[in-house]
Amino acid sequence: MAITPVSLFSDEWTTLNSIQSANSASSAERADKKASSSQGTAFDTFLNAAVDMYKEADSLQKSAESAEMSYALGYSDNIHDVAAAARKASISLQYTVKVTNAVVSAYKELMNMQL
Repeated sequence: MAITPVSLFSDEWTTLNSIQSANSASSAERADKKASSSQGTAFDTFLNAAVDMYKEADSLQKSAESAEMSYALGYSDNIHDVAAAARKASISLQYTVKVTNAVVSAYKELMNMQL
């Protein structure tokens, strides 16, 4: 078994360090953007959270469909992953529907209030 000297990996460490420094710079930029956007209204924050929730539910649904298709076509033989992806998508959809129903109910209650 041959032992590779550490000096041969110096280029890879340099590359990793440059990637890490670029990632930390981009996360600092994201933090600055987040701080400036946090001055928006509460409705904007709520709306963005709702849109993100719908996007995540859609993404999980597409992932489950992709896992099912890959299993059906024989590309994957692990039924456990298919079941897990389907369950994740189902739970996400149920949660999204419940939150949506709660928001609609709250809106209806607000509209029925007398001033």
